[in-house]
Amino acid sequence: MSTTTDNPKNIHHGRNVKRFREMFGLKQDALAFELGDDWSQRRVSLLEAKETIEPDLLTRVAKALKVPEEAIKNFDEEKAIYNIQNNYEGSSSNYSGLYHCTFNPLDKLMQLVDENKKLYEQLLASEREKVELLKNSSK
Repeated sequence: MSTTTDNPKNIHHGRNVKRFREMFGLKQDALAFELGDDWSQRRVSLLEAKETIEPDLLTRVAKALKVPEEAIKNFDEEKAIYNIQNNYEGSSSNYSGLYHCTFNPLDKLMQLVDENKKLYEQLLASEREKVELLKNSSK
């Protein structure tokens, strides 16, 4: 019997970049800002459409998103959904349910996302202050 986890499948790197970007609440403009001056919202959009991203560019994007490269390379939504559907507590599988999580992992994830947003906003405010100082010093 074959399941969706048995089928080898190409992973769409661009779609995974989009998933992680959206998970962190970043707009394409914000990711473009993180990637550098030569990036724009349009270029990020084109990047997210690419099935395979070159290794050096993948390294830059992973660093900008603050996720491991392997997460972008290997994340497969179908496998994740299959895993969630078949391994939750109360599932009809043979899992004995010995481990009971004492916290809600989604709450922890959202807390990390919120912290990431705050840090990003602080960084953005700092960069804006630098720009203003540079403008004022050149006058």
